[in-house]
Amino acid sequence: MQTEKSLMARLFGVRMLPMWVAALLLAGCDNSSGQAKAERSAPPPPEVGVVEMQPQRVNLSMELPGRTAAYRISEVRPQVTGILQERLFEQGAQVKAGEVLYQIDPNRYRAAHQRAQAELERAQAELRQAQREWARTSDLFEKNAVSKRQRDEALSALEAARANVSRSQAMVETAGIDLAYTEVKAPIAGRIGPTLYTEGALVTANQPQVLARVVQLDPMYVDIQLPVEKLARIRSSLKEGAASKAGPNEAETVLLREDGTPYPHKGRVDVTDVTVNQSTSSVTVRAVFPNPDEDLLPGMYVRVRLSEGVRENAILAPQQGVSRNPQGEATALLVNPEGEVVARQLEAERAIGAFWLVEKGLEPGDRLIVSGLQKVRPGAKVKPVAADIPLHPTQNQQASGKDNSQKSASDDEGHAQ
Repeated sequence: MQTEKSLMARLFGVRMLPMWVAALLLAGCDNSSGQAKAERSAPPPPEVGVVEMQPQRVNLSMELPGRTAAYRISEVRPQVTGILQERLFEQGAQVKAGEVLYQIDPNRYRAAHQRAQAELERAQAELRQAQREWARTSDLFEKNAVSKRQRDEALSALEAARANVSRSQAMVETAGIDLAYTEVKAPIAGRIGPTLYTEGALVTANQPQVLARVVQLDPMYVDIQLPVEKLARIRSSLKEGAASKAGPNEAETVLLREDGTPYPHKGRVDVTDVTVNQSTSSVTVRAVFPNPDEDLLPGMYVRVRLSEGVRENAILAPQQGVSRNPQGEATALLVNPEGEVVARQLEAERAIGAFWLVEKGLEPGDRLIVSGLQKVRPGAKVKPVAADIPLHPTQNQQASGKDNSQKSASDDEGHAQ
């Protein structure tokens, strides 16, 4: 009986063994399948657009306000007294240097010139007589026929006659100048304004009231107000080697009209004042611009993009990849070689078009995240892809550059090459 029970227990255990093994194997298969399913359901690392930082050569410039001023202004005034007989120009027309503008009655001055000419002829005749008398007296003195006193008197008469001729020649020249002044001529070439006198008016020599004004509009001056701190910054940057002087073409200035459109002709800096305006703490920089079509008129408000130097190996970061924390500090997210997101604090206070000029915080080769920022945070794994954005500022972007370090001052700009 006992033998039968042990035999049954042994048989039952043998039969039950495959069931336990099957259960364990089934449980193992379920765990492997769940892990694989979990792995298949895990999302891939998010894609982010990155830009690899590359050093660039940047032509730094600043945008400053200015006023146009005429290159030359001449006030036309009479230099002799008389009645205006004729006006010989059209008001507002272009006149040439030396062109006759007004005709003053010349009759009196023509008569004075003729009288002076007659006086000169008489003085010349007296000189010839004195020369002949001196020749005879000298010959007789050699023969002891006349005294020394008579010879000296003949010499004095000759010298007086010569002086009289010189005086008469000066009178003729003076009368000729006065006669010439009856034709009031344009001292410079330019556009003449409205006249303040008409025919029949009496004008006097060197009168304070002008007859008209002639303004030379080509070229045109632009007076720029440069803050002292910006001038100091330019000099410091050049001295420390952070920037180098711009070349002849790079140093050309660009003029922007009131509506922001660029003026087609480039200008150049002509002179910089050495005195600081105490009321504005600025110095005046005078630039010269060609004005062949006379698009610029004196007194217009303009803005001028003034070159301040060239920055070699500058780092420009797209503005969409740089943000500001509550303290106003510039920050950015980058992708490190392991594909992880890292945060970086930057020094970037100057905008150049749609880019920030980064002084510190970025190095060549760094991958800056410019798109997909809302999907990542520092420490996360990401899949970087090259962003389809320009790596250099364009000419159209230059007009939007600002210097955040001096919001009250003028705009700063640059052009990367």
